[in-house]
Amino acid sequence: MTHIRIATRQSKLALWQSNHVADQLKRAHPGLTTELVPLSTKGDEILDRSLAEIGGKGLFLKELEIALLDSRADIAVHSLKDVPAQNPDGLALSVVLPRANWVDWWLTRDGRRPERMPAGSTVGTSSLRRQAQLLRCWPHLEIVPIRGNVQTRLGKLISGQVDAVILAAAGLERLELRTEHHQPLVPPEFLPAPGQGVIVVQCRTDDADVIETLAPLECPATRDQVRAERAIVAELGGDCRMPLAAHATLNGDRLTIRARLCSPDGQMCLEADASGRRTNAEAMGREVATDLLNKDAQAILEML
Repeated sequence: MTHIRIATRQSKLALWQSNHVADQLKRAHPGLTTELVPLSTKGDEILDRSLAEIGGKGLFLKELEIALLDSRADIAVHSLKDVPAQNPDGLALSVVLPRANWVDWWLTRDGRRPERMPAGSTVGTSSLRRQAQLLRCWPHLEIVPIRGNVQTRLGKLISGQVDAVILAAAGLERLELRTEHHQPLVPPEFLPAPGQGVIVVQCRTDDADVIETLAPLECPATRDQVRAERAIVAELGGDCRMPLAAHATLNGDRLTIRARLCSPDGQMCLEADASGRRTNAEAMGREVATDLLNKDAQAILEML
């Protein structure tokens, strides 16, 4: 294969990720040429309502997937945390790239941590997962829904429209956005979204040439981590409305997975974990999901 067309969203972060994949492909295959196919998605266009209201995170993918199925593009590049648990017929996540920084960053104008913010301080986030974990630990804060690209959300903090924002470290680092005051939100208080910090490449399942060309980009360690994390999502029927956090770590051949499901107000919180051989990653993810269901996860799901 000598040329690959890459379907991508048009945000600066999406373009960075697609160009990164293009660079990795050209490094693996000298002489290969690439072409970006920028597309606008419904998730990018409708910013005055929450993702849950307009149909979920899958709206960031639909136009890209249609371009693949219509053969207007050969591959599509996604942030894994935006990808639903099930692929459309005829498409697959062919390769998983090495995981970048998976933490969430707490950003303020003056460097104060959440526990030091005055009661009623406003925090910008559109993520129920972030909202739920934040209110679980610091219920004196007030959540303000904000959507838009990384620069837009960061701008609301800089302009004083909110007192703090929570953003994924990976996106800020990839765009080299300078943030004077940022602090990591990490376990045990905070767990990331399943697949956070991971770039994946989607293609047609019957396109053997493309699958072979993509193969050198695969990171087996990251693949096993996200197999466990996404198995939880799949078992719970997860989408963007679900305040589910999950994170898998590897120590040699041993994988540990921890998950948390909270009510949107943070008042109800269920946790589960499992450990075992990394070859059993998906089974461990399903085990964790079953544990959450046995602890009455359905009660939380029915709130959404």
